[in-house]
Parts: sequence; structure tokens; C-alpha cells
Amino acid sequence: MEVPFVKYHGAGNDFVIIDNTSAAYTLTREAIAFICHRRFGVGSDGLMLIEKSEEAAFYMRYFNSDGNESTMCGNGGRCIAHFAHSIGLAGESISFMGIDGPHQATILAPDRIKLKMKNIDRVDHHPGYYFLDTGSPHHVVFKDDVRNTDVVTEGKNIRYSDKYPAGTNVDFVEILDTNRIFVRTYERGVEDETLSCGTGVVAAAIATNISGNPKDVFIIETRGGELEVSFSYQKNEFIDVYLTGPVKFVFSGKIVL
Repeated sequence: MEVPFVKYHGAGNDFVIIDNTSAAYTLTREAIAFICHRRFGVGSDGLMLIEKSEEAAFYMRYFNSDGNESTMCGNGGRCIAHFAHSIGLAGESISFMGIDGPHQATILAPDRIKLKMKNIDRVDHHPGYYFLDTGSPHHVVFKDDVRNTDVVTEGKNIRYSDKYPAGTNVDFVEILDTNRIFVRTYERGVEDETLSCGTGVVAAAIATNISGNPKDVFIIETRGGELEVSFSYQKNEFIDVYLTGPVKFVFSGKIVL
């Protein structure tokens, strides 16, 4: 079977995207892991299928690079919205469904996408860390020197700890200024650090707000680029949560499975 695809990245977080609105492709976990493999396949942090939706322009189905279907991916959502627009599925304002519900994306410039994320009504504060679900689960830790943190070792230990039987993503956050932070993320399902993580920087920004930096717009530096997170806080809930940043079409091709 020959499968056409495109590859995108959002701030270094890279994805293979397949238009499956015709339901022509049924991909096994092994096939997805092969496509995402950086030596034997195309190479990516994850894979997304564009599928038909009765409620919106399309449904975003997301898989981690281990081949398992996963939860929401913020950078992936921005990339898939750009691709959907490029193939005529939507205009510059794009409504789509994800596993965590509806999303709205806006094309601000040819290479810049703003994505509305889910509302956040619960943030758990534990000694030494925060935990919240921004479409995917995130364990957020604040550190003074994130650049020299062993993200893979520390992240893996937390991800596989007894407190998370289903696993979690782990974000290491350094406050640079009142509204600027630096974030590195260990991603569940990739089982490694990614150059950025959309749901992770959202989690980091909200945790920073709660921890004593009461801003509603944060600039987030990652190893793959710069992202922006904004939100409002009303009635014990973070609403109008937006993730904004760059997207980049890398290449297209076909892969034989």
C-alpha cells in the first residue's frame, strides 16, 4: 500500500500528516511506529490523520511515535489546521474536533497559527510540582537551570513513577521574566525530549500564573522556537486558552507500507 503524506513542524515538534477523509487507510500501530521512526521511516514525533467529522471541518486523530493513539497535541493541532487549509478543507478560520473536544484555529500569517485549547478547570498543586490536563496530562516542575537539566532521565523517572499508572508528560520550567519562561518537555509516547510541546507550554504558562506570576499572556522559549500562550481566568476556570506560534511545511511524499 502506497500512502501519501506531508511532514510539518511547529517550533521543532514534527509530525507526519495523512489526509484520510476518504477512509482509504487503516494503519496498524506497527505501521505508524514505522512511519515515525527516524531511521527506517519518515521520522517524526507523531502522526495525525485528517478524518471526516459531522460536527466540524474535520476530526484530528493523533498518534504518538510509538504507534499508540494518544490525547491532544497543541503543536500538531496548529500544523494540521494549516494543512487542512492548504488542501481546501477550511478557510482561514478553521473549526475541527479533537479527542478532547472542539478547537478553533486561525491563520494569522502564512506561517503562524493561533489555536484555541480546552478550558482548564482543575490544577493540582503538590509539594514540588503541579499537575493539570491541557488536552494531555502534564506534570510541571519549576527549576532554576532548565538548560542544564537532564530532562530525559528525570522526565522518565517521573513519567514511569507509581503516581502515574497511565503515564504523563513532564515539563521543566524556568522563569526568565514576569511573562517569559523557558520550557523543556519529556513526552509520553515519544519517550524522549521533544524540541517543544504545545499542551506542555500551555500547562507551564498556567502553572506559572498560579505560582505567583499573575500574567495572562506568556512568551515561552523552547529549544525549537518561541510560542505564546494567553488565557483568561473566570469563576475558578482558565478560559479562552490560546496557543500561538510558527508552523512550517517541510516536505511531502509517499511511503510504501
